[in-house]
Amino acid sequence: MFTLDKVYKSYGSSTALQETTLKIDDGEFFVLVGASGGGKTTFLKLLNRLLEPTGGTILRDNRDIRSIPLRDLRLDTGYVLQQIALFPNLTVAENIALVPTMKGLAKKEIARLTEKWLHILGLDPSIYARRYPRELSGGQQQRVGIIRSLIGQPRILLMDEPFSALDPISRSQLREMVKRLHREFHLSVVFVTHDIGEACYLGTRLCIMENGTVIQIGTAEEIKANPGNDFVKNLFALGDKFHD
Repeated sequence: MFTLDKVYKSYGSSTALQETTLKIDDGEFFVLVGASGGGKTTFLKLLNRLLEPTGGTILRDNRDIRSIPLRDLRLDTGYVLQQIALFPNLTVAENIALVPTMKGLAKKEIARLTEKWLHILGLDPSIYARRYPRELSGGQQQRVGIIRSLIGQPRILLMDEPFSALDPISRSQLREMVKRLHREFHLSVVFVTHDIGEACYLGTRLCIMENGTVIQIGTAEEIKANPGNDFVKNLFALGDKFHD
């Protein structure tokens, strides 16, 4: 899916992402985890060219992403933010229809897919399709955001701390839902969080980051058994303490 070769991102004398070389496999649930300011969001935004690297090369399916037309790249990349960013003047159905409309799908097909995905995410279309974002709870808004990111059938889903602003019940429900969607629809997911418990629950592999540097990559079990440094060790210890 993605290959990063000596990729880094700088702003003047400040480096947000140190030189990074790694691969993200097709079908992975790849979780970037670490403290705030660790470079996770910078990493994520490089994958859909919301940011451009200062140096290095990013390949997607062995193709330099700079050679992919930006519109095509974005339409084939689902993106879910913490802030959700639904358009307040559009109904739920209208928000969901944006990407398939840009892809040229017929109105009847968009309506069918909208109904299908609302059901999949546990929102009754007869109740929610005509509502506006202000009439939804935070968890419901985030479900709509997830639908909007998936209805165009992207091959990759990028998620930037999508649940951190939600109440614990909504957060738990959406974690389980996203894990199920990853499995059922064979999605490739790159997910940002600072919650090590969330990372361990969701990720097929974790990428531990600190101060813009990739510290360690592996399964949760591998990293916990052999932490690369004290930061990684303390991160897992904090997670164990928090979730006891």
